[in-house]
Amino acid sequence: MFCCLGLALRLLRRPRGAWLCFALALISAGYMLYFFRDPDRTAPADPSAVLAGADGVVVGIKPVMEPSHLETNAVRISIFLSLLDVHVNRAPISGHVAGTSLVHGARYFTFQEKSSELNHHTTILITNAASACLVRQIAGPVARRVVQWLRPGQIIGAGDRIGMMLFGSRLDMYLPESDVTVTARVGDRVRAGESVVATLNKAAPGQLPVQP
Repeated sequence: MFCCLGLALRLLRRPRGAWLCFALALISAGYMLYFFRDPDRTAPADPSAVLAGADGVVVGIKPVMEPSHLETNAVRISIFLSLLDVHVNRAPISGHVAGTSLVHGARYFTFQEKSSELNHHTTILITNAASACLVRQIAGPVARRVVQWLRPGQIIGAGDRIGMMLFGSRLDMYLPESDVTVTARVGDRVRAGESVVATLNKAAPGQLPVQP
């Protein structure tokens, strides 16, 4: 920060420095507006669809044991968000919020496997009559900031806004292995609240109205 301030002061002393500082400030402001954009999304009507919880690229699909919340064998779908992606997160399934938590942790790059457990993150457990989904918002090393907007007991629809992550992060979705068929592939680019990444083997009992 002090280095940037010193550079700005030096530029201001030059004939064209003020204009350059103004241009840089304008570009920075424009990027911030672009980064915090929150476009409307339309979720598919299929009650068996499991939606991507974040915009980005699917970087991992892995069978794991989830001992803390689902307490069963699960499949973990990991989505990496670049600095250019929309960072508002959405609910993969409809249901009620069974619990939320915040874990203060490390600052590993989110493409590293250990970041899923060790980095600063939140967890959101959503359950319904057909299955459950554990969503983990994982902060990266640039800005250790993840926000979830839900409260335990709240009823949400698939595709509803659930929170936001800042400046390049990762979102992991854990689904009971016996309940779903994964349709996404590593390398797929997905959109939160719209792209289908898996289907429930037993459809959820009706979709709830989705926030636009």
